[in-house]
This record gives sequence, structure tokens and C-alpha cells, in this order.
Amino acid sequence: MIPELRPEILKEICETEMPFGKHEGLLIVDLPINYLEWFQRQGMPAGKLGMQLSTIYEIKMNGLMDLLTPLRGKIPQPTPKKKVYKF
Repeated sequence: MIPELRPEILKEICETEMPFGKHEGLLIVDLPINYLEWFQRQGMPAGKLGMQLSTIYEIKMNGLMDLLTPLRGKIPQPTPKKKVYKF
């Protein structure tokens, strides 16, 4: 059985920020693959966020990030935050 295909899901992945955790505030599309792999092993969150994380995980694992290029071009890209490390 094929789940319902909804193209707006891809747009939401490019616009939605991660609401919690180590990468809070980062767009879901920009989450590193090792973070998505960790969620895959531990269990994705329930609901819409879990579906979005599962979708971007599959996109990245299958080398399909080019699918999102047209969508990302329409969305203003935030400037990355600089990390300051104190020793």
C-alpha cells in the first residue's frame, strides 16, 4: 500500500526548524545525517515531526537532495550561526 503522496511535505521540510535537541533552530533539511541516523536507531518522534525526519532521512540516504533544490531556492536562507568554543 502506497501512502498518500503530498508534495507540500517537501516544502515544509525546507521551512521547518528543529524544535528541540542538539540542533534546535536548524532547518530540518539541514540536519546532519548522523543525527537522523541516531533518530532512526532510537525511534523517530511521533506525529508530523517524526514523518518529516523520516522523509529527510530517506531523501539523504538515497542521494535525492537535488529534489529539494528548487524548493530551497524560493526560501530565504538564514545566515549560519557561528559557534564560539571556549577552552
